[in-house]
Amino acid sequence: MAVKIRLSRHGKKDYAFYHVVVADSRAPRDGRFIERIGTYNPNTNPATISVNVDRALAWLNNGAQPTDTCRRILSYEGVLLKKHLQGGVKKGAFTEEVAEQKWNAWKAEKDAKLAGRKQQICDEKKQLVKAGLEAEAKVNRERAEAIAQRKAEEAAAAAEAAAQAAAEAAEAEATAENPEA
Repeated sequence: MAVKIRLSRHGKKDYAFYHVVVADSRAPRDGRFIERIGTYNPNTNPATISVNVDRALAWLNNGAQPTDTCRRILSYEGVLLKKHLQGGVKKGAFTEEVAEQKWNAWKAEKDAKLAGRKQQICDEKKQLVKAGLEAEAKVNRERAEAIAQRKAEEAAAAAEAAAQAAAEAAEAEATAENPEA
């Protein structure tokens, strides 16, 4: 029986997430599986990956073959590095404690990079929101200035019309008082 570590698709159309499963290679993609060892959600930024490292390592040691995508996911999570370090321990290149220290140091560095990336994305979103609010405030100020200018022009036109009407009324009164002039 050929055992594969592969992805099983779940979720809605155009919004898929995946389970990382260990399955017989002859089983359907979303069908029967032996064990679910993690999840992968590409819809978040950065993608959310959760893998049970110990179970994935056990399956790799028992001969399970990961697909190309799962190989990248396992490598990203450090499962393949841990397997490589275990090979070094078996050959006597270093001890189990040194291998564990190397893996923990790599994992801490990886987590720090991921946290930095998440913070960078969050900051970029905040800057975009701030820029949007500033642009909206600028547009609102320009509209308010245009409205104020239009009202001032209307008031000036109304005052001019009132002055002209008053002048005409005064002229009409003057002609009414002095009809011979």
